[in-house]
Amino acid sequence: MNRTLDFQDLRKKAIQALDNRVRIITAGLGLNELRAVMRGDAPTEKPNPRYKVHTTSFLFHIRPRYYEKGSTIFAHTFRLGFFTSFFFFVELLTGLILMIYYTPSPAEAYDSILNLMSNVPFGKMLRDIHRLGAEGMVIFTVLHMLRTFLTGSYKKERSFTWLTGVVLLGVTLLLSFSGYLLPWDQLAYWAVTIGTSMAEAAPLFGNEANLLLRGAPDIGAGGLLRFYLLHVVLLPLAAILVISIHYYKVSREHGISLPASMEEGDVPAEVKKNARQRIDFIPDLFTHEVFLVSLGLFAMVAGVTLLGYSAPLETIANPQVTPLDTKAPWYFWWLQGMLKLGDKSLMGIILPTILVLLLVGVPYIDRNPYRSLYKRPFAVGIGILSVLVLVVLSYMGLPQYGIQTPAATRIIQDLVPEEGVGPLRGVPYEQLSAGIYEVGESVPRDLCPSLDFGCPDLTAVFREFSERVNFAATQEDLQPFERLPDAQAVMVIEDWQTDLKKITLRINWNDVITGDAKSYEKHIFLHRERVHE
Repeated sequence: MNRTLDFQDLRKKAIQALDNRVRIITAGLGLNELRAVMRGDAPTEKPNPRYKVHTTSFLFHIRPRYYEKGSTIFAHTFRLGFFTSFFFFVELLTGLILMIYYTPSPAEAYDSILNLMSNVPFGKMLRDIHRLGAEGMVIFTVLHMLRTFLTGSYKKERSFTWLTGVVLLGVTLLLSFSGYLLPWDQLAYWAVTIGTSMAEAAPLFGNEANLLLRGAPDIGAGGLLRFYLLHVVLLPLAAILVISIHYYKVSREHGISLPASMEEGDVPAEVKKNARQRIDFIPDLFTHEVFLVSLGLFAMVAGVTLLGYSAPLETIANPQVTPLDTKAPWYFWWLQGMLKLGDKSLMGIILPTILVLLLVGVPYIDRNPYRSLYKRPFAVGIGILSVLVLVVLSYMGLPQYGIQTPAATRIIQDLVPEEGVGPLRGVPYEQLSAGIYEVGESVPRDLCPSLDFGCPDLTAVFREFSERVNFAATQEDLQPFERLPDAQAVMVIEDWQTDLKKITLRINWNDVITGDAKSYEKHIFLHRERVHE
């Protein structure tokens, strides 16, 4: 009997000691409470120990104890703000690891990227995730601001929060842009050259701004080091500061806005009361955020492993050769489109500055007290129109728009771009059957009948080549630079060396104006062991 009592007493003491240790680790949650949290049950103690976690825990004290139920509706926020922060922390973690293998020097930057992708375990996947996270952060920041605008969540006490969001959008764009140069390939070098050249158009201090960014009249060692320090030191610190202010305003002062229909709509009192019902962060919202983080990581890993997303890496930067179709990063295409409309200073500096000031002043310009879409037709219309204008300007920013590229150059460039893979480089080596393939009025169903399985990919490329040449040769209503009168075109595939093919694309035609014979051709070499990014 005494032994049984001693055993039970010892068991109670052991459980109590374990419970105390668990409370220390979980900042106040005992064994029973932790089990209730895992099950989603109500608190087992009073006062609510889950609130104590927010007081004593280093990780949880910055999180609100609860949210209003209406603000957690998925269709209201789409978790855009959460995923913006998620991508930022992914960038911080992956960026710190990538820094170990990167050398910010023109002589070594490109080789360090090749070494990372080739010799570092999971190095290529890490770089791809970092690039995907950067683009994801830009996309979700823009969508988050658009959602905030459409729901009118920038009004009254949230006006300063809107300002921090605008600043965060600018920091996000600069973060992504500053990292664009670091691989030191042709794509990065000339995209950043285009971007920094706009600083030179700034009134009064354009030359000084250009020299400050580049470190010299042209981008070199000084410019690369400046962009590296911006990307890994100054801009991340600025982002952390702005995110902290933004988050503090949301979590500590005014919270996430309720749907306008619940605040201003003619809904029953019970619905409004239910919308303001408190939902504790632990366990419901915390487990939801764990799920979102898991979902985000899974999506990113699946994107770079299963869906084939790959951070581009072209040939090493060459300041002496400007590749055709050079363009800025996709999130600056709208600005490149504006530059095609007029003066560089006006369209590249003055007008964008005015647009940013208007964006900052939205809470003060829009004096409509309502948040509902139906009660703000003018503001919502302006917002939708602005999005459409950005889309159109982005399309205008593409190299193919508004630039008169001769037809022969355009056709061959689209098939075999100077930078990137393109249709012809994507043809499997086994289908590159040696021969001379002349463009005629009709295209054979298969260029390689001697091969067991034919060459469908090569045939598709040759068909596109033929159709475009024939179109330019026969359509008389095209612009002079788009026409190829009396065109004769050929694709030549040669066995150049062991496991190496030489491919020549050649177009001969008569000049529309002078009638002189002209010719344009391009040579590429494809190895059996080539790897496409």
